[in-house]
Amino acid sequence: MKRKLRLPLLITSLSMILILTIGVCVSVGTMKIPILETYTILIDKVLFLDSNVNPTYSGIILKIRLPRVMMGLVIGAGLALCGVVMQAIVQNPLADPFLLGISSGGYLGATIFIILGGTTAGILSGVGLSIIAFLGALAAASAVLFLAAYKSKMTTTKLILSGTIISAACSAAANFIIAISGTESTITRITYWTMGSLSSSKWESLLIPFLVTLICSIFFLTQYRPLNAMLQGDETAITLGINIHFYRKLYIIIVALLTGILVSTCGIIGFVGLIIPHIARALTGANHRSLITVSMLLGAIFLMGVDAIARTIIENVELPIGIFTALVGAPFFAYIMIRKNYNF
Repeated sequence: MKRKLRLPLLITSLSMILILTIGVCVSVGTMKIPILETYTILIDKVLFLDSNVNPTYSGIILKIRLPRVMMGLVIGAGLALCGVVMQAIVQNPLADPFLLGISSGGYLGATIFIILGGTTAGILSGVGLSIIAFLGALAAASAVLFLAAYKSKMTTTKLILSGTIISAACSAAANFIIAISGTESTITRITYWTMGSLSSSKWESLLIPFLVTLICSIFFLTQYRPLNAMLQGDETAITLGINIHFYRKLYIIIVALLTGILVSTCGIIGFVGLIIPHIARALTGANHRSLITVSMLLGAIFLMGVDAIARTIIENVELPIGIFTALVGAPFFAYIMIRKNYNF
């Protein structure tokens, strides 16, 4: 009975923490808004009420802060989902969404766009960076898949090695372009992009990441049996009748698409897809039926909270979010890994 009640209680608790985190993160900023006023405005908007709310607060919350907080929710949940799937696919506790060279491919695409005239690219100036970064990430993932499956069946070892090769090649190409063509302003812009940021979040930029993350999460929630089998190793999966090669390719393609979209939207935000699945696994065990849901909730809470810290810890200065995901995430990861009762 306790086991049956534990998971619903955990999910309910995390959902309540998620709602509380949204309110707190929307309230903090250069202009601090009382949290009760924040929830009044949010409830007023959701229920289409016509309450007597402060118009200044309402404008700040609905037009500036809430889109950013919702983007943090979507990005955090999406990266955590990708991390869970990647760790199952390659049976490696160090696997994360960027294992396939996706971050380096996006880095190369962003570098090309910024240095070769992207800042004055006319109609593409608003969305061009995201498009080119996404195409670079997708191209890198495609190259990894091709290399890992070339002349033989794809294995976890070949996949990891291929990801390392393509990642190194993309990073070297991007650094070469910067070395021969970079200026102080372009190098600064590229550096900030590689450390990740949610500062450009708007309602219109939230739609695609939200829809893709939602569709992918629904799909992977139906795939917990193959993922459980994969985590036990290829031989176990084959014995259970799982077409390991088909599912591995399918899952990798979906993860690559989702990660590419997330990276192109907010830059490279590391550590979320690496540490969150481990924290969730310590809470729920390795069964993906519950692990996926808990990981996505934790990922959303984590990234929203870290983003709030990054934009408020120093007055009138916004620091890259990737710095804080590492600073906050590393101690958590260390604690989880040294726990005596934890086993990947």
